[in-house]
Amino acid sequence: MKIGVVGLGLIGGSIFKRCRKKYDVIGVSRSVQEENVTKDYSALKDCDLVFVCTPMNKTLEILDKLENYLDEDTIVTDVCSLKEFVSHKTYKYKFIPSHPMAGTENSGWESSFAELFEGAVWAVTLREDTNLSDFEILKSVIKDLGAEVVMTTPREHDRAVALISHAPMLVAQALCKNIEDNELAQKLASSGFRDTTRLALSNTEMANDMVLMNGDNIKDVITLLDNNVKELFDGDYIKKAENIKRFRKELYDSKALK
Repeated sequence: MKIGVVGLGLIGGSIFKRCRKKYDVIGVSRSVQEENVTKDYSALKDCDLVFVCTPMNKTLEILDKLENYLDEDTIVTDVCSLKEFVSHKTYKYKFIPSHPMAGTENSGWESSFAELFEGAVWAVTLREDTNLSDFEILKSVIKDLGAEVVMTTPREHDRAVALISHAPMLVAQALCKNIEDNELAQKLASSGFRDTTRLALSNTEMANDMVLMNGDNIKDVITLLDNNVKELFDGDYIKKAENIKRFRKELYDSKALK
């Protein structure tokens, strides 16, 4: 199998580095100078599977561009953290939207590594025209990357990532803004604040795309968060906190068992 990767940042670079351990892989990048990496999209013409890993605001443009180079039998997937906006158009190749739930606060080829997807989940949103045999090929490669496929719909996916990723990023940024003018708080800030605000280090281009393109879902989640904070103040706090503590522990304990 020949695999192509367009865009070699953190996600694309990690896919490239992992795939070259097992597959014939070609990367397309304007900046990375590496063996089997080119700026020429025509190098993708013989690929069986292509991952599009460009910034979200460039993805639709790249998906259109690939129609000039790929034939109808090529499977193409993207890795965008939103799925509704890429799901409405039909391409001459076989497009299956997906999103790996993995990443770090760092970005770029230098920060990518082959083990990034170990133990991660990878959301896939099948289309009405998706051939199940094509999905099985994609699923097999995702498994080789170290991840587990989770099936969903574009709308459900975008709501879920607002809950667990996009809104938490904004909260982390807001928490940092809270202490910009408080020198004592800055001096006292330790591991708890550091861990809670890690998402404030997110790639700003990616963060901007999230806020602009998933804003309605994010605002709904922030409203939900405000209601839940108020509820915690109302009534038996210890009981509620113990229930949340138990939920948080079981959530990641169950993931560790898989």
